[in-house]
Amino acid sequence: MPALPLDDAGPYVAAAYLVFLALILIYVAIMASKLARIERDLVELSELAERRRAVPDEEREAVHR
Repeated sequence: MPALPLDDAGPYVAAAYLVFLALILIYVAIMASKLARIERDLVELSELAERRRAVPDEEREAVHR
């Protein structure tokens, strides 16, 4: 015998699915924001590497002395 008759359990099942869907959406939003931040950091590092490559070796050594 189930704890609740099936006709009474319907709203609880629907609520459980909605909570699960909300958790999935929150998780996806968090991962999307982390991905965007990582992409920004990668672009910044790439630009820094390009600028560093553009400086001749002699000037780079003079700056580090």
